[in-house]
Amino acid sequence: MSIQIYNTLTRKKEPFIPMEEGKVKMYVCGPTVYNYIHIGNARPVIVFDTVRRYLEYRGYDVKYVSNFTDVDDKIINTAKELGEEVGELTDRFINAYFEDVEALGCGKADVHPRVTDHIEDIVEFVKVLVDKGYAYESQGDVYYRTRKFDGYGKLSHQSTDELKIGARIEEGVKKENSLDFALWKAAKEGEISWESPWGAGRPGWHIECSVMAREHLGDTMDIHAGGQDLAFPHHENEIAQSEAMTGKPFAKYWMHNGYINIDNEKMSKSLGNFVLVNDIRKQIDPKVLRFFILSVQYRHPVNFSQDLVESAKNGLERVQTAYANLKHRLEASADLGDQQDMWMHKVQACKEDFEVAMDDDFNTANAIAVIFELAKLANVYLLEKNTQQAVLEQFVQTFDDLMGVLGLPFNDEADLLDADIEALIEERLEARRNRDFKRSDEIREELKAQGIVLEDTAQGTRWKRG
Repeated sequence: MSIQIYNTLTRKKEPFIPMEEGKVKMYVCGPTVYNYIHIGNARPVIVFDTVRRYLEYRGYDVKYVSNFTDVDDKIINTAKELGEEVGELTDRFINAYFEDVEALGCGKADVHPRVTDHIEDIVEFVKVLVDKGYAYESQGDVYYRTRKFDGYGKLSHQSTDELKIGARIEEGVKKENSLDFALWKAAKEGEISWESPWGAGRPGWHIECSVMAREHLGDTMDIHAGGQDLAFPHHENEIAQSEAMTGKPFAKYWMHNGYINIDNEKMSKSLGNFVLVNDIRKQIDPKVLRFFILSVQYRHPVNFSQDLVESAKNGLERVQTAYANLKHRLEASADLGDQQDMWMHKVQACKEDFEVAMDDDFNTANAIAVIFELAKLANVYLLEKNTQQAVLEQFVQTFDDLMGVLGLPFNDEADLLDADIEALIEERLEARRNRDFKRSDEIREELKAQGIVLEDTAQGTRWKRG
């Protein structure tokens, strides 16, 4: 079965057929860097990092581009408030972004272009649109003529008349039409700016992604992705600009993830429920946060609550426990067994079910259900009197492969223990053999103080970081 992607452009699932066999060009809209990212920003980063991982798992060579908007009204205003240069502010929050998303298990994009590195390209792009009659200058600003582009509204599936009513954009004296949007903004006194044929100024928001995507992925890409809030007007405007400029489709597949609610309410600063990743990851294991976000299919809304996060934590721990028990049993396993083929077939069936789930529009919710089934199967197998090395290895390898796709690889932290901690664990085992339970309890508490939690199981003593 081929991968099926729900395409916002056509509003249906379509077989994924990249333009070039074996290669995928993918662009994901990145953050405007004037603050730490919130969990709403984190969702597309996690979701589309997982999409990239699965495409690579399926053998595709993925070129993944995600931008930074590093000049913007919010950036300029925040820099003024804090008394910083714009570049200092954006550098600081770009570094903070990388720290947050790395903690969430997200790899860097192949390219992270910045707007300020593409000003000349943006000016040239806008000049072409002006020359073609799709844009016009007005008092130092340059606007895009939405009514000139016949396809305007095809992503949001509305006509320009419907959008004009829904957008509620005030008629501006500089614009020919209320839906026209800025490609270039005339500089205000004291603001960062660049020279252009229309005077000093800076780019409008929408033009930035059109230019950076084209520079790094060409006229047409396979996948353009981002949050649901970007579909209109941002992505609609990108299509209008890019296709007017090149005469070619901008993207073949459009993917949009759903919103995050906080305790069943929309997240917003006004409600005081605005959750920054930099804050929440100090309270919640970032792996748990990633597991929680992936527990819902990406197009559906996610409700963030302490109870649901706690449930995700418990679920992830169940999987980790099954994996740890498999690794522990491997140390004493035999090579042969009468039921080896039957169990290996069951493990392979789980792997295939995982692929079916992910092939269906990257349904991580169903994929995680398969992971739970694999963990349950492992626990049943570990009750067998005679386990076989080949079966245990297949279990472990399958967990490694599938959790790797989800960006949640298991760490063999036992191999990284300090020599002193290893010695204490061995001493405790010896104390238990000698029925010196007082010393055994003392060592348990000593290790607990160092963040090492011991669990005595039927398979022996395991440990984890608490």
